[in-house]
Parts: sequence; C-alpha cells; structure tokens
Amino acid sequence: MEVVYLALGIALIALVLWDVFESIVVPRPTHSRVRISRYAIRSSWAAIRALGRHRDGTTRDGFLGLFAPAATLMLLAVWLGVLVVGYGLVFLALHGDLRPDPHDLGATLYYAATSILTLGSNDTLAVGPAARAVVVFGAASGLGVVALVVTFLFSLYGSYQRREILVVSLQAAAGAPPSAVTLLETYARLELTDRLPGLFSEWERWAAEVLDTHVAYPLLGYFRSSHDNLSWISALGTVLDAASLVLTTVKGLPCGEAELLRRVGAHLAEDVSHLAGTDRVHRPGLDRAAFDAARVRLAAAGYRLAPAGRSWREFEAVRSDYAMHLNAMASYWATPSTSWLGVPVPMRSAVHREDHQPEN
Repeated sequence: MEVVYLALGIALIALVLWDVFESIVVPRPTHSRVRISRYAIRSSWAAIRALGRHRDGTTRDGFLGLFAPAATLMLLAVWLGVLVVGYGLVFLALHGDLRPDPHDLGATLYYAATSILTLGSNDTLAVGPAARAVVVFGAASGLGVVALVVTFLFSLYGSYQRREILVVSLQAAAGAPPSAVTLLETYARLELTDRLPGLFSEWERWAAEVLDTHVAYPLLGYFRSSHDNLSWISALGTVLDAASLVLTTVKGLPCGEAELLRRVGAHLAEDVSHLAGTDRVHRPGLDRAAFDAARVRLAAAGYRLAPAGRSWREFEAVRSDYAMHLNAMASYWATPSTSWLGVPVPMRSAVHREDHQPEN
C-alpha cells in the first residue's frame, strides 16, 4: 500500500504544481485538459450563476460581481488543499521516517499542513532523509504557491483597472447602457467627428491589450464593471458597431482606423469566447426597420449616408464577424448584451441617472 500512497501523492502534487505553472506563470492559453483551476472555476461559476437567477437588478449584479475576487481566493485554497492531501499521502507512505510513527492518514495530513504552511509541528519529527527532503520541498512549494497567487492578484487587478478606464469613459458619449448610434450622435452634436479616428485608434489599442491579458488570464473575463449598466463586453460591442456604421453607412469619414478596430475587436471577441468555452449564441439579428431607424437618427445628427440597401447588406456582413461571439460572451458571463440602438432602459441606480439632482 505504501507504493500506492506514494504514487497517488506524487501525482496530486505534480497536478497542482503544473496547474499553478500553467495558470499563472505561462502567459498564454494552454490546452491541457487535466486542470484543477479550469474545472473549479467553471463549475463554481455555473452554480453561482444559477443562484443569481433568483435575484433581480442591482442585487443580482452585485452578487455575481463577488465571484471573480472570491474565485481567486478559492483557487489558492483548492491548490493548498490538494497539496496537503498529496503530501499527506507521501508522508503516509514514508511513515517509517517519522517519529512518532503515524499510522493513519489524519495524522499525516496534519503534519503535511504544518509543513506546507511552514507552521512547524512538535508532535511529529522527520528523521529519515526522504521524509526530510519531502518536508523541505513541501514548505518551498507551499510558500511558492502563496507568493505566486499574491503576484497574480496584483496582475489581475492592474489589468482590470486599465480595462475599465475606457469602459467608464465611454459612458459620457455613448450613455449607459452604451449605444453606437448615441456615440455617433454625441460626437456630431459636440462637433467632434474629426476625433472619431482617434477614438477608434484608442479602442484598437485597448482591444489588443484586453486580448493579450484575457487570453493569458481567462479569470479576468469574470470581473464585472463596478458601474451600473456597463460591461466591457457591451462597451466593445458599442465601439465595434460604431466602427461598422462608419465603414458601411456613414460617408465622408476616414475609414482606416475603423477597419483596424474592427479587425482587432473581432479577433478579441472570437478568441475570448472560445477560451470561455462558449459557443456562438444565435439571437434574432437586427431587422431592417431597426437599421432604418438608426439611419434616420444619424441623418438628423448631420451625417451623410450611403444608399440604404447597400449599406444594410454591408453592415450585416461586417457585424456578423463579431456579433455572435459577443452574444455568447454576454450570455456566459450574464452581462447586458450590446444595445447598439440605445433602447431606453430604466437606470438601476439613481446616482447614475442623468436627471438625478443631488439633495441640498
């Protein structure tokens, strides 16, 4: 039985260390199916999302918003817990090198926990060379996992804050929830249409950074915006729709920056939706009447428009590159889908209503 305990313990230890290495150290996606973190995150998210269905509005959003920070701590607890079990099995196999000799798994699990957490134990002492080597390796691996997770937290929150800066600033021009038509109307009303190429270039860089960070650390996708009626997915859909309108419907504006944003943004939507394990969500597409209503608003804002029939066909073709991936992401992470026409919805928080006046 000692050989079985030893083999199983080493396998568990190796599984944890490999998972930590792939999840934190390797800055790119890995396709290994034997991943503790992958199954722990997805199964717990499914449970939390199911519980969230029984809540409404801000309560639901706040409840789901707790998941990502809690999941990071959960991963640390799971990794350390599996390490304790793995080292406990190894110590059980090497019980002859321990004094007093433990004869049950409970005692070796306790000794393994004190070794990994570097607490020390006066009850048990490693006297054999093999057991002493395992104690040293266990202490090093325990400290290493904790240190890597702490570093991981700083990296996650840094990437999250950089992601949210543009998402929050978009609200001033596109509203909340954001709308591509509202965005273009605001720029026309403020006579800033010459700055649209700069906006698209800024969001192109944002999309490239989000693609890099979210592919390296998929847990970032679970972090929700701290503001009502906003999400990084709906913000991405808004600027992509605005770029698509410039490419297909609005005449007289530079198209190069809009095309580059569309390419990088579509790449981001496709890759992140695949990493999240989501399939394309087929929802009813935009109908012609909705598109014509958007054209009326754009024309009223002062834009020159391409012929309706041609622009409708081109807009549908361009939007198909990313719309279904965004729908899949919004469905999986339970965030608002893109409201590109800006359909009025009640604001959830009075603080964020444009007509809210502070009390004197």
